[in-house]
Amino acid sequence: MATLNEIRSHFLDYFQRKDHAVVPSAPLVPQNDPTLLFVNAGMVPFKNYFTGAETPPWPRAASSQKSVRAGGKHNDLDNVGYTARHHTFFEMLGNFSFGDYFKEAAIEHAWELLTKEFALPVDRLLVTVYADDDHAHSLWKKIAGLPDQKIIRIATSDNFWSMGDTGPCGPCSEIFYDHGAHIPGGPPGSPDEDGDRFVEIWNLVFMQYEQFANGDRTDLPKPSIDTGMGLERIAAVLQGVHNNYDVDLFRALIAASQDLVGGPGGPASDPSHRVIADHLRSSSFLIADGVMPSNEGRGYVLRRIMRRAMRHAHLLGAEDPLMYRLVPTLVAQMGEAYPELRRAEPAIVDTLRQEEERFRRTLGRGMALLEEATAGLGSGQVLSGETAFKLYDTYGFPLDLTQDAVRAKGLTVDLEEFDRAMARQREQAREAWTGSGQVAAAGEWFAIRDRLGPTAFVGYDDTETTAELLTLVDGGREIDRAEAGQKVQALFDRTPFYGESGGQAGDQGDVEWDGGRARVTDVQKQAGDLHVHHLEILKGALTPGARVRLAVDPERRLATKANHSATHLLHAALRSVLGRHVTQKGQLVDGERIRFDFSHGQPLTADEIDRIEAEVNAVIRQNLPAETKLMGAQEAIEKGAMALFGEKYGDTVRVLTLGRALTGEGDYSVELCGGTHVARTGDIALFKIVAEQGVAAGVRRVEALTGEAARRYLLEQAGVAKALAEQFKTPVAEVPARVEALEAQRRKLEKELGDAKRQLAMGGGSGGAAAGPEDIGGVQVLARVMDGVGGKDLRPIAEEFKKQIPDGVIALVGAADGKASVTVAVTGQAQARFNAVELAKAAVQAMGGQGAGGRPDFAQGGAPDGAKAAEGLAAVKAALAG
Repeated sequence: MATLNEIRSHFLDYFQRKDHAVVPSAPLVPQNDPTLLFVNAGMVPFKNYFTGAETPPWPRAASSQKSVRAGGKHNDLDNVGYTARHHTFFEMLGNFSFGDYFKEAAIEHAWELLTKEFALPVDRLLVTVYADDDHAHSLWKKIAGLPDQKIIRIATSDNFWSMGDTGPCGPCSEIFYDHGAHIPGGPPGSPDEDGDRFVEIWNLVFMQYEQFANGDRTDLPKPSIDTGMGLERIAAVLQGVHNNYDVDLFRALIAASQDLVGGPGGPASDPSHRVIADHLRSSSFLIADGVMPSNEGRGYVLRRIMRRAMRHAHLLGAEDPLMYRLVPTLVAQMGEAYPELRRAEPAIVDTLRQEEERFRRTLGRGMALLEEATAGLGSGQVLSGETAFKLYDTYGFPLDLTQDAVRAKGLTVDLEEFDRAMARQREQAREAWTGSGQVAAAGEWFAIRDRLGPTAFVGYDDTETTAELLTLVDGGREIDRAEAGQKVQALFDRTPFYGESGGQAGDQGDVEWDGGRARVTDVQKQAGDLHVHHLEILKGALTPGARVRLAVDPERRLATKANHSATHLLHAALRSVLGRHVTQKGQLVDGERIRFDFSHGQPLTADEIDRIEAEVNAVIRQNLPAETKLMGAQEAIEKGAMALFGEKYGDTVRVLTLGRALTGEGDYSVELCGGTHVARTGDIALFKIVAEQGVAAGVRRVEALTGEAARRYLLEQAGVAKALAEQFKTPVAEVPARVEALEAQRRKLEKELGDAKRQLAMGGGSGGAAAGPEDIGGVQVLARVMDGVGGKDLRPIAEEFKKQIPDGVIALVGAADGKASVTVAVTGQAQARFNAVELAKAAVQAMGGQGAGGRPDFAQGGAPDGAKAAEGLAAVKAALAG
């Protein structure tokens, strides 16, 4: 029996023998299409080749492409675990022709691979073609010898593929496998085609037309081929099973999951184990490609996937976090085919562990709320959308997790009500999907790149050069002249200016020519290797063909190089001090400072910061030459060079080595990097961390300075310490003790003031000292407005009043600093009639606020207008009166 890994290798080897370039899988984060959340099909990395925006480097290619469908238009999340063939993560095998071979060769390759290489029985195969594609029909008869009844014509869009409303399109031919008459279902095109007997295993797309907005369709000058075969589906066929989750890879993952929860547990647990196995793959590969769990965009989709799996682990009775313990099994199964998975293993383990620990803290409370909300509902009824939103907003339950939880009871969720609640929240917050932050590479730049070629970058060795202006661009179109006062984009045949990439900012500097001068304000990369200079014309006129002198701002470049090299040392020091799980999650270096994001679950301690700074400065003092070598990407990684998750590297990469290991033998820092760097570590001079903070779940950010900027910062800090010492009339070394003493005194005075306020408030409030409980609707109510009392002081006052009102309601509205605070407590039998949260919410809304939170017996909230305190209290009384 062929394993999934063997099938993948066999496919790629076959097409390599057929003169196809075997292309490694692109990262799951699209590099050329910011409209997509994730790469969701094998052709996505080749999209620009099919549209003509880029010229392909080879006429034909083959790949096994990582793909995720778990958000946006292509979302299979809800079905995973309950069907035989739905996945969030899958591998798409594909062979592609970019204007090279067409239908005949595509059909020949497919038929030979399936029937000869994979040895599938011919009598189990049938195909579909588009209804009027007589050419494909005749080719199948000629090449495969299939009878007419096994070449089914389909007139629907199922057999006509298009990239969008306009652009390349063409008919398809799908290949189906017949699992046998013992499984219900009919062939494609029949009334019972939705059964599971006939399964599509391969789709051949014949890209032969160009579709226009007016409905016209013309032949493409170079028709192309795009195919897609799900690896999991073909593995199921070749391994003689009907369910994808029965192939060897999933059997291994499910067995590991079962072992960790104490055994198989019976058929009822099968969907949960499948969900965990599938979601483990998608979560791990997304983290390996640089995505981190968050509350927006791609990170939110990742969190949804992770939490759905974690809930199923909870259903199985897993007492401890489960998913991170399955990562070694996944890496053992897929790490050879996808080395990035093995490289990222520590980060994947750490991220999954932290996220599951965080989710488990809220899971119990959220599930209790869900149980309470569904207790009175029967099969076929609907859960309130407001409840689903509260689970999302307060307890971190993605909507589909709630839907998944209530599905077992035969319930659905009121989606319209949920959407209305979400819309209210979004009036004050960003949309959950804010885009990828990438900018789509405009087709104009690819066209310019094809016509003019790449920019020759000479900036590793020079900061000045002469060059020829190739073209000027303004507003997305080429122009033939730019004059003083204009801001334009310019391409030169060669440049010393670094284009922003890899976290290093673009260079700034000057352009001079006979009779003119311009300022370079930024340089961006377009179409891969074009250095696009953003110019502000200061004097004269500039036209294509002009010979110019380009000069990078030397001081800024030196500072940028020092900062960039320091980030490499910082990365190595973080891994040395904090652990091997630390990986870079983003950076920005320019001539001012370093901003470096990395994976880590808790704030850095003062001792850790000190040790990190000490290591970096120790390597700086070594003053050893920086070594840069060009080598193959895979060779560099195998030799220990750090590669960033989610980056797609070319065949040849620059490998930067900095410093000597502080303990033992070897180098201190070895990374793949195309940026500019110092000649010697001593050029960095000095390194100082100035800030550390969290920026996302499991991601920390360090800001740092080097060289002269670091020296000035230390001088400023010393100046502050000296000024305090003079003010306190004490030596600098004793300033911290004096500050601590003053802080202790402040806390003591605040406590005394708070006690005095509470004693005064207990005596009356705005209702006067005599204001006591009143009867409202048969319930004892103590309601007061308390001027000058803030929210944090209301709680202990309410606790004292609860001793006086053992069965009733305490409603307190404090007004301080122009704002209002509300505290409501419900005691004794009054809890059967009133909910503290609802009463507090009524007060808050009457005072112009949004809502309140807490428990049914005790709740608090706030509002922006303290002048409306009396109105808030009146709203509580009105709610009590009914």
